[in-house]
Order: sequence, then C-alpha cells, then structure tokens
Amino acid sequence: MNESVVEALRAHILTELIPDETPDALTPETPLFDAGILDSVAALTLIEFIEDRFGVVLEAHELTLETFGSVAAIAALVQEKSSAS
Repeated sequence: MNESVVEALRAHILTELIPDETPDALTPETPLFDAGILDSVAALTLIEFIEDRFGVVLEAHELTLETFGSVAAIAALVQEKSSAS
C-alpha cells in the first residue's frame, strides 16, 4: 500500500469530513461507513477528491462498501487504478 495515498486520504477525511476528530480517530483500517464517517453525500465528496487528486476515474461498479470500507481499501483501489492507466 502506498503510504502517500493513505496519508492524503486520511488528511482529506480528517479535514473535510470529520474536522473535530483527532488524527488517532482515523486509522487506515477504520470502517468508514460503520463508524459514521462516510454516508452517500460524503462518499461523493471523497470520490471527487480522489479523482482530482490522483487523476483516476472511478467507475460506478467500483464503488462498493468493500472498496470504500476503509482508507486502506480506498488506497488499494486508487493504486490499482493508477497502475492500470
């Protein structure tokens, strides 16, 4: 897993989605939906960030609870998409 992708995702989520939380509240394995960090609107915001920041296009079939379940899972998807292009 690319640590810079993980850290960029964590920083964005901590700043934009859960600004009142401490950095310790979000690990790469934190379950984003189960923890209430992501909902459908927050996921759309995160998708826009990912596409802009990493230059990848996320397809609808790739946006599952599994691939967006944690920062680590999202980072793996971003790396996979980056490697394919």
